Amino acid sequence: MSLRNSLIVYRKELRDMLRDKRTIRSMVIIPMVAFPLMFLGIGYIGALSSGEAHREVSPVMVEGGAHSPKVLAALQKFPGIRIVPYQNDARKEVSDKKIRAMVTIPPGFDAAIASGHPEQVSIGYYQEDEKSELARDKLQKFFDDYRDRVAREALVAHGLPASLLEPFSVKAGNVAPPAKVGAAIFGGFIPYLIIIFCFTGAMYPAIDLTAGEKERGTMETILSSPVSRTDLVIGKFLMVVTASIITAVLSLLSVGVSLAWGGRGMMGAAGSSLKIAINPSAVLAVMVLLLPLAVLFAAGLLAVALLAKSYREAQTYVSPLIFIVVTPAIVGTMGIDLNWKTAFVPILNTSLVSKEIIAGTYHWGYMAAIFGMTCVYAALGLAAAVHMFNREDVLFRS
Repeated sequence: MSLRNSLIVYRKELRDMLRDKRTIRSMVIIPMVAFPLMFLGIGYIGALSSGEAHREVSPVMVEGGAHSPKVLAALQKFPGIRIVPYQNDARKEVSDKKIRAMVTIPPGFDAAIASGHPEQVSIGYYQEDEKSELARDKLQKFFDDYRDRVAREALVAHGLPASLLEPFSVKAGNVAPPAKVGAAIFGGFIPYLIIIFCFTGAMYPAIDLTAGEKERGTMETILSSPVSRTDLVIGKFLMVVTASIITAVLSLLSVGVSLAWGGRGMMGAAGSSLKIAINPSAVLAVMVLLLPLAVLFAAGLLAVALLAKSYREAQTYVSPLIFIVVTPAIVGTMGIDLNWKTAFVPILNTSLVSKEIIAGTYHWGYMAAIFGMTCVYAALGLAAAVHMFNREDVLFRS
């Protein structure tokens, strides 16, 4: 192997890549444009939807309130709630989003609580529907306040202090810095996006430098040059790694700018108390961990794409690999903890440790192990790519 020859091939492929508009779009334009548009769009739509939901006066049906005028009158005066005539298909009305919630009051409710007999009020709502859940919260607050008022009145009537209802209070508060809280919220989402762009940034150059060469009929010309096949594959490999890293770096920069610009809109009302920022040291640490992952993606894509005879055929081979990359990346955004088991799962380990780093936590032991294991996987992938380039039946497959 000659490093000089590999670098010559690398420079040649780099010049060709800079002339390829398709590669430039996938490597530069999409990461720099996609994130700002996505964050601004999500932030605007989220703020608009949340504001509309909070301003709405929730229509609610009440079942069984005819014999309990006291609680019904209090409910009608509660702000943010509008009582509509009850219908027998109230449950369907809630599920069809025609009303936001329904309340079922047991018969003789006023008389029962006045005599000290406990009763149960039911609230029906549409789970995971924001407007219905807001109506549920309003109703829950009303009945909590109403229950306290009834209890206080009963205590006073018996000559007891109302403070018996609350002999002590508990106050909970966040002790983590606002920057850490903001980073923790987006910490799982950002590595997922960066890993995806790291893969897609390597995908198109890998296809073009293998199947694309075959389709254009230039593979034979390159192989006839006085350069060993190992030097050729290393030069092409370095080119694909470069494209992958540039795409990942631009994606990370774009995420940082997008969060600083539009992140507050995505956070809604909570965003006013949170500072969303990415520490430069965290960016550097994530990029170091992404380096062997980019090598793994580049080597694997080169080996797979080389099997194809044409660009389109290579796309059919490479496209399913996206699901192999996306699945552990998505799992990394969930509530999975970083431990010694997950530290040895490719892609998932990088996603989990990157999430911890962005949140401001550095697990040096895990980081070293993940970096080392990803380097091992990358070396195996590179060995497979070199092996494929030395097989005549693969290079000249007809």
